[in-house]
Amino acid sequence: MKKFFLSFLLILLSCSTLFAQEQDDHNFTVAKNMEIFNAIYRNLDMMYVDTLDANQVIGNGINKMLQSLDPYTVYYPEDKTKELKQMMTGKYAGIGALIRYNMQIKNSVIDEPYEGTPAAKAGLKKGDVILSIDDSTMVGKDNAYVSNHLRGEAGTTFLLKIRRPSSGKILQKKITRESIQLPSLPYYGVQENQIGYINLNSFTENCSKEVRKAFIEMKGQGMKGLVFDLRNNGGGSELEAANIVNMFVPKGITVVSNRGKMKRGNRDYKTMVEPLDTVMPIVVLVNGETASASEITSGALQDLDRAVILGTRTYGKGLVQLPIDLPYNSQMKLTTSRYYIPSGRCIQAINYKHGNGGYVEHIPDSLTKVFHTLHGREVRDGGGIMPDVECKPDSLPNIIYYLSASGQDSTEVMFNWVSDYIANHETIAPAASFMITDADYEDFKQKVVDSGFKYDPESEKVMSTLKKVMQFEGYYEEAKAEFERLEKKLTHNVGHDLDLHKELIKQLLSSEIVAAYYYQKGVIQNSLLSDKQVKEAYRLLFDNEEYSRILAPKQ
Repeated sequence: MKKFFLSFLLILLSCSTLFAQEQDDHNFTVAKNMEIFNAIYRNLDMMYVDTLDANQVIGNGINKMLQSLDPYTVYYPEDKTKELKQMMTGKYAGIGALIRYNMQIKNSVIDEPYEGTPAAKAGLKKGDVILSIDDSTMVGKDNAYVSNHLRGEAGTTFLLKIRRPSSGKILQKKITRESIQLPSLPYYGVQENQIGYINLNSFTENCSKEVRKAFIEMKGQGMKGLVFDLRNNGGGSELEAANIVNMFVPKGITVVSNRGKMKRGNRDYKTMVEPLDTVMPIVVLVNGETASASEITSGALQDLDRAVILGTRTYGKGLVQLPIDLPYNSQMKLTTSRYYIPSGRCIQAINYKHGNGGYVEHIPDSLTKVFHTLHGREVRDGGGIMPDVECKPDSLPNIIYYLSASGQDSTEVMFNWVSDYIANHETIAPAASFMITDADYEDFKQKVVDSGFKYDPESEKVMSTLKKVMQFEGYYEEAKAEFERLEKKLTHNVGHDLDLHKELIKQLLSSEIVAAYYYQKGVIQNSLLSDKQVKEAYRLLFDNEEYSRILAPKQ
């Protein structure tokens, strides 16, 4: 026994010595490379042929170093720290409007004012051309330049000069900047079928209180089931995610656990209060842009068998960042840990290989591990949250992308048509029922055709590639007649394509128009008219048997 104890002690001592040696080697390597870096810059600063901008050169070095780790570890110099604060809080000081660069007139214009903001109060409208801010001209300036001048300290006032395209008039607006809180919950409401709908687009500070208030209000209005929309929600605060899950599951449950290199940084987020409702059927909508705190919320509700997840696979961000204060008022958003949801799985979809300059590797499904929900259903780690019910949205044709994108002169035809429509209609029907008429669409179609609008049909690109391959391999001449017949059928015909995709384009135009009258809230209400995934969620909530079967343990 004594010999065994001595042998065990020797093994421990050997391991300790080896660990200490490895730590010494690591510390030496760090110190050596820091010294080399300093020496390189000292020599550059002293002898390089041109004078160096230290902020730019060293800043580039810092950014390249962080880019070799993962895309979420980011350095913010003093003049950029406001960006980090806005990301975390959803707040900034400005006028509260989206702007866009109009390629046709080479100028920034108002795209969409937010409800209740200085932009809306000043009566700014979609299409207004931004000419100057105080004495500074904005003509020909890019969006970043204009946006930077529109923002400033809350309470400061400036003169904004615009040109309104519908009348050609030059208008001056005296606007006072305010602290703008981007709406995290732009719309909620009980629909005609007694199903409640909540759209949450970010997990900013106190958003859980808004969700809680919305749920209580809708339940008081007779809500029988809930559609909780987390599509395109990029996440935010873990605490807010845990608080939202707490609304639907009992007190004392661990919603998410953070685990990293520093044990003192490990943290568990538990449900802290009694829930609002543990039995009402819930469908959570997700898609490929559902990430981070959104995945914690949807993943925890799935792991706890509390909701059916519907849509498409989520983004797969299982990493946690913390803001770190640095010297000279700079900051860094630093990835410190991975998070694990109730089943014990981490849903991070990508491995970031540090040794190869930021090389990324998607985790294949074959390497994911099986975990189990509270009721024993199988779920997997890696690769995001797989929905319980896969339901893909209607795919958008290529022409819609080119009509709505801002990248060439002809693509502005839709923006201009919408702006003209708004100028000619003082009011429109309620957001929940508005749709442009067929006559309106014919007018739009004619404007598009007359503008000379062009786009790249994917079918023509594929045909061209196939033709080159066939020619290279010597098969083309034999199949030439068939190719020519098919090419005639694929001839670019904008009018035909506009007719082919009429209903989808009408929906897009209607949504753009509604935004000017009813803001983001109205856009969401209007979209529910034709949202395939929302309709499938409604169907599922009405089918109690299928809903229960999905959440039941697999036999």
